[in-house]
Amino acid sequence: MPDLLIELFSEEIPARMQARARDDLKRLITDGLVEAGLTYASAGAFSTPRRLTLTVEGLTDHSPTTREERKGPRTDAPEKALEGFLRSTGLTREQLEARDDKKGQVWFATITHPGRPAAEIVAEVLEATIRNFPWPKSMRWGAGNLRWVRPLHSILCILSDEAGAQVVPLNIDGIEAGNRTRGHRFMAPDAFAVTGFEDYATKLRRATVMLDADERASEIRSQAENLAFARGWQIVPDEGLLAEVAGLVEWPVPLMGVIEARFLSLPPEVLQTSMKEHQKFFSALNPSTGRIEGFVTVANIETLDDGATILSGNQRVLAARLSDAAFFWENDLREAKAGMATWAEGLKSVTFHNKLGSQADRIDRIAALSREIAPLVGADPDQAERAARLAKLDLRSAMVGEFPELQGTMGRYYALEAGEPAAVADAARDHYKPLGPSDEVPTAPVSVAVALADKIDTLTGFWVIGEKPTGSKDPFALRRAALGVIRLLLTGSIRAKLTSVIGDGTRRHYSQELHRFLREDREDSEAAAAWLGVEPEILRTHRTELRASMMLQQERDKKSRELIESLRLQRNAPVTDEQTLLSFLHDRLKVHLREQGIRHDIIDAVLAQEGNDDLVRVVARATALNGMLATEDGRNLTQGLKRASNILAQAEEKDGVEYSFGADPKFAETDEERGLFTALDTAEPKIKAAMAAEDYPAAMTAIAALRAPIDAFFEAVQVNTDNQIVRRNRLNLLSRIREAGRQIADFGSIEG
Repeated sequence: MPDLLIELFSEEIPARMQARARDDLKRLITDGLVEAGLTYASAGAFSTPRRLTLTVEGLTDHSPTTREERKGPRTDAPEKALEGFLRSTGLTREQLEARDDKKGQVWFATITHPGRPAAEIVAEVLEATIRNFPWPKSMRWGAGNLRWVRPLHSILCILSDEAGAQVVPLNIDGIEAGNRTRGHRFMAPDAFAVTGFEDYATKLRRATVMLDADERASEIRSQAENLAFARGWQIVPDEGLLAEVAGLVEWPVPLMGVIEARFLSLPPEVLQTSMKEHQKFFSALNPSTGRIEGFVTVANIETLDDGATILSGNQRVLAARLSDAAFFWENDLREAKAGMATWAEGLKSVTFHNKLGSQADRIDRIAALSREIAPLVGADPDQAERAARLAKLDLRSAMVGEFPELQGTMGRYYALEAGEPAAVADAARDHYKPLGPSDEVPTAPVSVAVALADKIDTLTGFWVIGEKPTGSKDPFALRRAALGVIRLLLTGSIRAKLTSVIGDGTRRHYSQELHRFLREDREDSEAAAAWLGVEPEILRTHRTELRASMMLQQERDKKSRELIESLRLQRNAPVTDEQTLLSFLHDRLKVHLREQGIRHDIIDAVLAQEGNDDLVRVVARATALNGMLATEDGRNLTQGLKRASNILAQAEEKDGVEYSFGADPKFAETDEERGLFTALDTAEPKIKAAMAAEDYPAAMTAIAALRAPIDAFFEAVQVNTDNQIVRRNRLNLLSRIREAGRQIADFGSIEG
């Protein structure tokens, strides 16, 4: 069986595209070979900045001969039907076979598809792959029509076995496949021939090319750490930068430099971000000072002066970059010490969303919401409001303008320079968090209050203007905001009623639109009414009253709140926004808990109960229920509860009454009935007390004790007996079982 080697040699492939390109090359080629009838033992894909490589081992040398049997028309069918069948099969009438069928004799064709040599199939599949390769961006060059990420120079494609290597015949827009490649652009630019993957990998290394991206990354990490260790420093870990740099070089040569002393007073985040974004440098930390004092750059060439010239050039460029950063920092500090009033004023002209106002409007909403959330999380309301008003001011700073990824981080520095308490400054840094499922969750009370307010404002705002996520589209990252709310609440065990918090956030959006409408003395009643979802005449009716009330802030807020509630009632949607948003949060909670091994149906069973807007309670109940259902008693109990509920539902529908009280042990005819009465008398108060105390494991233990009595009851007792008194008593007894279950969860939602 031959082995296949493919190399697509081009100008530099962007580092960010290489990992995906490796996977796509492997997938497209191997899938194409298999679809054509070939099999293989293993495959591996590699990349360097100038090449994509695929090796396929144990490839079959031919596709198998196959036979296809196809049913045609009846033998007495019109001639044209037969002619059409012959054209579709490529056979003659003499090659057909008449066979008996249910409705008479029918023509059958047996079509033989002869096997094809591997070289022919490889050429066909490779050409299709190259012409249809899914690059995020591609280009054309010269006079041809071929598209590739960068100009494609050569194609290496060989099949090799014990007899030697064979070039696969292939020509794509004048690029003839061959058995030659090139090494390092500068250190080994000459072409050389190869006979297989082992020969290829060996000669590439001899030509100063490391083919494996993981090996290059490992080499960079190892050498950089050794260089840092020699100076008593440590490399700041950055896996993303490491992967990117490994995609920029074919022969990594790490070099260590020192940051000039005049820049060491810059915040470490500024140094690290500037070096990473502009220069692709790794930061080196001095543990004894806690400062970033050096850097590692990775060259793509070995030089006679051991990289001194390269390092010198990098030092000059870095000095220019850090000079800009120092200029930004000094100017921003002056503004911070002056109170950041200019930045606050500037945010009034920065639009957050054309339907949700400016960034300054948003800050007003978040500040008010932070004050209301603060008591729920144990934060000082004044500090929470102050932090919210400062948290986004760094968006107007020069440093964040240059490095947007430092928003929040710089806000903390500026707040401290302005003399704000540490809790307020930390909230400015942390209020964006968590940004993803693996990001750190803030736990400081003021930070949590502002982070929650920020995310609730985002969710409620886009909810009331109808910009909700649909399918895979989520342009405003609302799923991420919802997950952030969930993680903040669960991590801090925050007992908040989300319907109330969401209602506050929603109301502020309506309130602010009304105030904006009045403050700007706008006459566009139609536009404002459309935003609020009411008739324009309603706004015109209340205009005089509201304008008069604007003389006093407190009176205005009171009047506008009353009007908002009135408007929302007239929209016939007093709780629509809150309920649909709460449902959205519940859906994100299901995704979050599924990763912890809790099924959707178990969460649904808990969400069906009252208090489902307290996510801490929901998770505690779901966790306890999940644990009980993992036991045999729990699974059997669920079936008993479902059976009781189903029998009751059928009887209540048939009889037109609800069986919910009056079960009396004196009408019990069997020991199993009496045993169930006794078990319920014991379990019900325990369940009620445990649920009231939110001791959900104890509640699960109490209800699990009903498993055996319920099983025995259904085994020995016929509920729908002819004796109507006994029947009603037994149905009312089942009602007690149903109610015991309902105190804990909707067991009917549980699958299985």
